[in-house]
Amino acid sequence: MFWSEETKKVEFTVPDDVVDLVFKLDCKMLPLEHAHALSQAIHSVLDWIIDEELAGIHQIHVAESGNGWMRPEDPTNEVLNLSRRTRMTLRVPKERVEDARQLTGQTLDIDGYSLTVGEASIKPLSDITILFSRYVVCDQESSEEQFLYAIAEELKAMDIPVKKMMAGKQHVIKTPDSELTTRSVMVADLDKEHAILLQQRGIGPGRHLGCGIFVPQKGIKPVKDTS
Repeated sequence: MFWSEETKKVEFTVPDDVVDLVFKLDCKMLPLEHAHALSQAIHSVLDWIIDEELAGIHQIHVAESGNGWMRPEDPTNEVLNLSRRTRMTLRVPKERVEDARQLTGQTLDIDGYSLTVGEASIKPLSDITILFSRYVVCDQESSEEQFLYAIAEELKAMDIPVKKMMAGKQHVIKTPDSELTTRSVMVADLDKEHAILLQQRGIGPGRHLGCGIFVPQKGIKPVKDTS
């Protein structure tokens, strides 16, 4: 006789060791390239955030609509026009959540644009198994293949199996001291545990500039379409 009992699937629970803290904003417009200015303004209030290993500052993005609007690409002459729904997000360890709430009520100067920070809500990390990062720091001269190989090595160092990855276009983030070359990347077919780990730890330097921070991607499509 062969007898196999059905085993009950264990439901996966997303841990809350690291979360996204999502702030309402009162701000009409921001510089298109605001990563450094936003980082410095937040650091002026939260002096610990740049040195906190698991903390990160998402760059502020506005939703692309189906009405022909596309994100501007000329940082010298164009700005981001924010809506009432636009949010600012910090990724922080659970023990830093209350510290980060000190931003509420603060008015930040982002390269001459005024941004007033409102109330924050906690958003758990996602167990979606396709993740996307808009900006991962890379060598300016590296090819797409070399970039993906380097990402694969970092994932393996975290014991995250590499199954599917796709690289997107390059982008340069400017600071007063340097220029960081980045690429977007999508990582697919992760286990839920590994998806959470990658969101918690990220890849590479520059988390305070929005680099190496992964967010859920609901489907597989060319990364350049979402960059």
